[in-house]
Amino acid sequence: MAIIITDECINCGACEPECPNNAIYDAGESWRYSDGTSLTGMIDFGGGKTADADELQAAISDEVYYIVPDKCTECVGFHDEPQCAAVCPVDCCVDDEDRRETEEELLAKKAFLHAE
Repeated sequence: MAIIITDECINCGACEPECPNNAIYDAGESWRYSDGTSLTGMIDFGGGKTADADELQAAISDEVYYIVPDKCTECVGFHDEPQCAAVCPVDCCVDDEDRRETEEELLAKKAFLHAE
């Protein structure tokens, strides 16, 4: 699963620098797949989904900080627990019940995002 930031977020920004995948963005801020990853150019996610890693993507939230689910690995392969949740002073970084991923899937996503 990915982590989401709920609307209880106070926009303190404590979570953003903690993300090893650069998956957390300020409200209204555009993002790229290439931000903080080794992805460049056209990327293939499989299942017919492709994207330009360097193309600006629209903000997911205009209200609070947000996490890009395709970049969130729940810190698997980096830390023992999601760092955004560990530092959040209002406990608004929570499991996304709609996105379930196994540890193997999260490790594969980490390898995809950070290919050497």
